[in-house]
Amino acid sequence: MIVVTGANGKLGRKVVEELLKRVPAGDIGVSVRDVNTAQDLKERGVRVRQGNFDDSESLLHAFEEASQVLIISSHSLGEVAVRQHQTAIDSAKKAGVSQLLYTSQMFSSATSHFPPMNVHAATEEMLKSSGMAFTSLRNGFYASSAIMWMGDALKTGELIAPEDGPVAWTTHSDLAEATAVILTEQRYDGITPHLTASEAIDMDRIASIASKVLERPIRRIVVSDDEYRNHLMSRGLPEAMVGMLMGMFQASRQGDFSQTNPVLENLIGRSSVSFTDFLKDSISQ
Repeated sequence: MIVVTGANGKLGRKVVEELLKRVPAGDIGVSVRDVNTAQDLKERGVRVRQGNFDDSESLLHAFEEASQVLIISSHSLGEVAVRQHQTAIDSAKKAGVSQLLYTSQMFSSATSHFPPMNVHAATEEMLKSSGMAFTSLRNGFYASSAIMWMGDALKTGELIAPEDGPVAWTTHSDLAEATAVILTEQRYDGITPHLTASEAIDMDRIASIASKVLERPIRRIVVSDDEYRNHLMSRGLPEAMVGMLMGMFQASRQGDFSQTNPVLENLIGRSSVSFTDFLKDSISQ
């Protein structure tokens, strides 16, 4: 059985849908915080169990009889996320899981300016020391985050942000399909190559694409880091969120998210979704 954690999230639910195209529903299990929100999956034959990264006993039950478990990384930050991931790894080992898969990111690093990369690096070290077979999926930067980077640009016509660098924006749908292929065909052990879209683009390019999609000008305005931080603080964002957003731009300037790799397209057997098509879909929803 393949068990997917966080199966009500953006990525987790898409992975389950892709798995349902490839294996019988009875071979799939999900671990979710609230089982009531996954009743549709239960009705389709998927095993639905309650699981919480802060509750090892719930995870032990959710992982029962699983040969593979996909750990979708926690939405928490810092030490909390690392502790939750350790709980998930320990529970999977105790449950007798043969292979753990984890959704890392393309520039997993203990020294990255972008805090989630530090969590991914720490989790990969825990996976290595667990003694279990594992696959760490080095996912490209989620394209949905680009909407957050853009702020109010689609309304105001001004994309105001600090200096940035190219990012290989990659859609959840492409990554979900690639993940399902890896789960069902067991393609990789250890750390995967970067699973990214085929191009990396910066904010100038995003502004240009948005202008064409919306058929009205979106102007890119570069501000200093201090100006941007003060802007975020004035909007009432928590300090941790401000630090994360600032870190994204600092890391992108260093080229942390600029590398592309054909592996994802090879896995899914088609071209990756372009940022233009992603933006069109996002606006239409």
